Amino acid sequence: MIIGSVSENKDLEKRVSITPDIIKKYISLGFKVLIEQNYGEHLGFSNEDYKKEGCEIEEKKSVLEKSDIILQLNLPEESSLSLIKEKKLLIGVFNPYQNNEKLMSLSKKNINIFSLELLPRITRAQSMDILSSQANLAGYKAVIDSFAIFQKAVPMMMTAAGTIPAARVLVVGAGVAGLQAIATAKRMGAIVFATDVRIASKEQVESLGGKFLTVEGSENLETKGGYAKEASDEFKKKQEELLAETLKKINIVICTALIPGKKAPLIIKDKMIDNMQTGSVIYDLAAVQGGNTAYTKLNETIEKNGVKILGESNILNKLPISASSLYAKNLHNFVLNLYDKKSNKININLEDEIIKNTMVK
Repeated sequence: MIIGSVSENKDLEKRVSITPDIIKKYISLGFKVLIEQNYGEHLGFSNEDYKKEGCEIEEKKSVLEKSDIILQLNLPEESSLSLIKEKKLLIGVFNPYQNNEKLMSLSKKNINIFSLELLPRITRAQSMDILSSQANLAGYKAVIDSFAIFQKAVPMMMTAAGTIPAARVLVVGAGVAGLQAIATAKRMGAIVFATDVRIASKEQVESLGGKFLTVEGSENLETKGGYAKEASDEFKKKQEELLAETLKKINIVICTALIPGKKAPLIIKDKMIDNMQTGSVIYDLAAVQGGNTAYTKLNETIEKNGVKILGESNILNKLPISASSLYAKNLHNFVLNLYDKKSNKININLEDEIIKNTMVK
């Protein structure tokens, strides 16, 4: 069987699905690995690096037509999709909520599609959890970039000339990205606060040295799958009042609050931003789903009353080598779960919770 991958649109996506170090793992299972010419060159992975590991290189058309399993990040363009034959497997992060029509037409062609952002939050799926591996890096990078833009020192510094106070950071949403943002900001000497609709997050935030902002009389807004669900109007009002007061003293805000398949919740309103200190920075990681702030614009830096608001569509393009390394391992673990070692074949077992949940029907 052949596992293949072709280049993404590099203007939008710099990550790759197969890195040289993962090829031997596929070959040891009996797979042949096929990639497009100059597939990882932009990351410093030359054609020779891939060939040395046993990978074969061909033109895009050939890779798509020959491969039994196609590994990608985003959904390929129409011209590429038309080359994939029936009964093949397409695995990636395909956003079924936005790409429903395209995915349904592929399913009708008898192409098996697996979208890994649909993985269930269970222990057995942790090694395949692309949302966690990528969000970890996103939370880290958002803090680093915010601190680079912030025009003051971050840790407290005591000098003969006087004391520089530590920067105060607020993390909105304490999921994987938020927790990594808290840990990174804390390591760099900031005073860190966090808020989340899931009460279970309080212990995690405090274990990292953050201070959890508790909304009075709050309910636990967590789904069985471990994700945040939409808050009630009463909760939103109480959260708004708490945030409005807190933000007056905050220098840097990292927004990470998302609801799967829905527009990102608007948490930081225009009046809150108007009352923030001049020189403050907001990094909105939820920008691709509409943003958590009133002023967020995708792939733009907006300045309102001296507050800078950043909203990038793909922060991981700034860490493409690290992100590709983790993503390639997630994909390998997912393929391993599909692979039946006894028969040396792919087994789409719909009784398996991982396979059942990620398969787009």
